[in-house]
Amino acid sequence: MEIDIGIGKSGRQAFGFDDIAIVPSRRTRDPDDVDISWQMDGFRFALPMLGSAMDSAISPATAVTIGQLGGLGVLNLEGLWSRYEEPDEYLAEIAELEPEKATRRMQDIYSAPINADLMVRRIHEMKAAGIVTAGSLTPQHVSTYADSVRDAGLDILVIQGTVVSAEHVSTRVEPLNLKDFIARYELPVIVGGCASYSTALHLMRTGAVGILVGVGPGAACTTRGVLGVGVPQATAIADAAGARIRYLDETGRYVHVIADGGMRTGGDVSKAIACGADAVMIGSPLASASEAPGRGMHWGMATFHPTLPRGARVQVGNLGTLQEILVGPAHENDGKRNLFGGLQMSMATTGYADVKEFQKAEVMIAPSLQTEGKSLQRAQSVGMG
Repeated sequence: MEIDIGIGKSGRQAFGFDDIAIVPSRRTRDPDDVDISWQMDGFRFALPMLGSAMDSAISPATAVTIGQLGGLGVLNLEGLWSRYEEPDEYLAEIAELEPEKATRRMQDIYSAPINADLMVRRIHEMKAAGIVTAGSLTPQHVSTYADSVRDAGLDILVIQGTVVSAEHVSTRVEPLNLKDFIARYELPVIVGGCASYSTALHLMRTGAVGILVGVGPGAACTTRGVLGVGVPQATAIADAAGARIRYLDETGRYVHVIADGGMRTGGDVSKAIACGADAVMIGSPLASASEAPGRGMHWGMATFHPTLPRGARVQVGNLGTLQEILVGPAHENDGKRNLFGGLQMSMATTGYADVKEFQKAEVMIAPSLQTEGKSLQRAQSVGMG
């Protein structure tokens, strides 16, 4: 139902993760009987997660660790790892920059040209570890580098931008025709981001195996402030899941919905799946790992845009190792560690055996979920406080 904003304009109400709760069903399950694995194209993963293609979170080494833990790390193929032979000194410098100087200096650092040979080398480094390899390109660079990364052995290509559409219009350059490109490209392609039913449906019709859902929810993203564009994640995911149903009815082909951004805890991951996501893409939780290249700092793919940055460098600290953050064990009660143990327990508590079942879980609007009965926790800054 639309709400009047004023004379001549109305809009739907939208909801984020903090606005909803998952409702327990009539049964519960043993957590060991719950299957959280995820299959996309010919690849099966123990964890329904992708590591976001951000230099502060994913390096070739962390992508390998994530792969060994059962997830999929996506390397930013246009980032520092493809601009510098040894990017560690620049990563260290970015981590130490004064806040007022960070964005300008990052623009300088990222102005170094992309080196296709380094792209190939990074893919080889990941392939040598025996993991499924994934890398991200922006739409404007796909035609330049797609063949090189395919020939290097990349397994999955992610075409990613702030907003990606199937109908980009330009009078200045020839835009990427996603449908034609995906039809002739030999690798499975994930595209995004998007945040609406219609855009999700159009992206599915390009032939992508998965779509990224999320515009502006990430911890380091400022798109919603800079551009005023975005949809709260619970609504965006549910709308994309609705588009998936329609596309499946039209074609018999299932396209995966991947929630991209806005998830800080195991509860957020669980809500994303319950709203209809097949998997989640996370960035800031990985950037807070002890192995993360960002050294406790986190920044997004558009933070260093040369003329209109749409991100900030934020401090995320150190929560523990990648293993502790993804699969535990957790020694704190804030939900930020053992994210996928949290998902497994949420599914067990509400009675669902696998991800497909959990997508059908009942949810309700519950803005008091985070605060009801928690006044002592808030006062003492513990637990949910």
